[in-house]
Amino acid sequence: MRLFPESAYIQLEFNKVRDLLALYCQTDHARTKAQDLRIHTRKEFIDLELLQSHEYRQLIANSIYFPNDAVLNLAKELKLLSIPGALLTGEQFIAIRKLTENISTIFRWFDNEKRLAYRGLAKVIEDTYYEKVISALIDEVVDEYGQVKDSASDELREIRMRLYRKRNELRRVFERIVSKLNKAGYLAEIEESFMSGRRVVAVFAEQKRTVKGILHGESDSRKTAFVEPEETIELNNEVHELENDERKEVYRILKELTAKLSVYAPLLTQYHRILGEYDFIRAKAKLAMDMNGEYPVVIDKAGVHLVEARHPLLYLYNRKLNKETVPVSVTLEDNSRILVISGPNAGGKTVTMKTIGLLQMMVQSGLLVPVHPSSRFGIFRQLMIHIGDTQSIEFELSTYSSHLLHMKHFISHANGRTLFFIDELGSGTDPNLGGAFAEVIMQELVKKHSIGVVTTHYLNLKVMAGKTPGIVNGAMSFDEKNLQPLYKLIIGKPGSSYTFSIAERIGMDKQLINRARQLVDEDQYRLDKLLNRTEQDLQQVQKKEKQLNQVLKENDRIKREMQAIIEKEKHQQQVELLKEQNRVAEQKIAYMKDMERKLKQIMVEWRREENKQKVIKQMEALLFRKDEKRVVGKMQKKIEEKFKEVGGEIKVGDKVKMKKNHQVGVVMELRGKKAVVKIGLLPMQVELSGLVVVKEKPAPAEDPGKQ
Repeated sequence: MRLFPESAYIQLEFNKVRDLLALYCQTDHARTKAQDLRIHTRKEFIDLELLQSHEYRQLIANSIYFPNDAVLNLAKELKLLSIPGALLTGEQFIAIRKLTENISTIFRWFDNEKRLAYRGLAKVIEDTYYEKVISALIDEVVDEYGQVKDSASDELREIRMRLYRKRNELRRVFERIVSKLNKAGYLAEIEESFMSGRRVVAVFAEQKRTVKGILHGESDSRKTAFVEPEETIELNNEVHELENDERKEVYRILKELTAKLSVYAPLLTQYHRILGEYDFIRAKAKLAMDMNGEYPVVIDKAGVHLVEARHPLLYLYNRKLNKETVPVSVTLEDNSRILVISGPNAGGKTVTMKTIGLLQMMVQSGLLVPVHPSSRFGIFRQLMIHIGDTQSIEFELSTYSSHLLHMKHFISHANGRTLFFIDELGSGTDPNLGGAFAEVIMQELVKKHSIGVVTTHYLNLKVMAGKTPGIVNGAMSFDEKNLQPLYKLIIGKPGSSYTFSIAERIGMDKQLINRARQLVDEDQYRLDKLLNRTEQDLQQVQKKEKQLNQVLKENDRIKREMQAIIEKEKHQQQVELLKEQNRVAEQKIAYMKDMERKLKQIMVEWRREENKQKVIKQMEALLFRKDEKRVVGKMQKKIEEKFKEVGGEIKVGDKVKMKKNHQVGVVMELRGKKAVVKIGLLPMQVELSGLVVVKEKPAPAEDPGKQ
């Protein structure tokens, strides 16, 4: 994206966002990318970077581990590796091995399922592969501490074996000498030391000529002399020679390993870049979580549709103070390409303008932004901005001259892919003349199909915005009662500058304010008052609308709750109906089983009974209930002989008689207007109105004369 002026990124505070992003970076590669953050103009680049930031944010939010926790800055080592004849140390090879291990872990993390779920993150390793030979070559030569292994070559193994034996021999000889000198009382407190890599004894200075050997030096106090005993000179020479041989062989082995790995230098450089890329993506995800950034929609055309957008830096600042950041919603597309914002000073006009510009730059840089996810961002190829006093002493330009130079550049270079911002258009000169020029400039920008935001106090620009296609008015709300800005943007109406209200707020003399009012053109004063009253009325309407929406939401909630209760009651009724149907069905099944049993009994009687007529009567009585009344009468008589009706309220445990069929049972449970009565082994539900409480009659006393 082309910026005008070059300091536009500073005026919109994009540099502060880059600095915040760099704080989250751990690798040099990521920090460099953050400081040189590119603003893309191709949709595929923007989509990919936004997707990667969103996917990594999802990983963090869901506490899913991604294996890029190794912080490796190996640019120098990898550059050295690609130079013919170079030499890397064991520690540097260990760092390279760690690089390959980390890449291996990343490749294993991306199984088939995760490659589909995290397409953006998988794109980073799409054009590379994991080469396990690199780790194998390093493991053959270097151990985990960066030391060359004995097995790296036969020569090194032989040298180290000889060196080990010579050092042991030197140690035994030296210990013997130290013991002898110690008994003689020649040794100082430290007894022994190393000088120039050779083992020496520490003797008192006055005894230095007594001990045969080479004098290597004395202590600072001149009280101790360091002497290499004569007996160990040859052994020290041999050890020193073997150590030189060891160093030469280690040097040869490491140089050979460096040459072998040099062919993989481009691949290792790519690995290093991949780790840096994932670190950069992680930094963007963490910044998004800090700013409450969301993944908006991006379209390949000019336009901005912001829903509940917040200035990211202001949001972070207010959050520390536990203050709310007022969101802004605005659409700059098609028929509303230029927004003219008016309203009082310090009411939020410039902040609103900067919010739109900064969020646009962040999105085209692949950063998630603090907006509602339904927000829509177009793609712009150039961004122009004119904010604040641009007076130039160096070029002897006044504020207005500099202003016109900027406007000249805007008009000359603006097009349908330009996003522009002009603060206080036409200011710095005579209001009438400046206002006229401002109208012409806006007309030209409309012809260029550019999209932008203009802030102004000029009345003619407010009127122009109301009648010119493509330009819309916007006003920053102001609470005239409390004389406080509300920082809320209202689209579709111009705003008052609240000049006299603000003067009252700061305590200016009312006589001066009234004198100033008298000097203002009557029509302009009436229009300003009308704007004031319109805005306050609109605020009242919006307040009542908000209250009405809350009432409607509450009604909807109550309606949903009532609907749920009704549905629950219907469900309960259906359950009870099914239970009743099941009970009736069970009774019918029980009746049919009883009939089956009785018919089988009759069949048995038919075979045994000679009097077939008797059996036929039993069958007729069973099937056609001819003797039902007689049977019921007999049962009633039998029940009356055994029980007497006592009436009263029916309680659990009472014995009751069924009025219909004169059967007696015990009340097991009361269920509303019904009771569960156990008759024999079978419990059944009966209406309370069909029951009467009975009491068993006492058994008659036996006649003593019969004994």
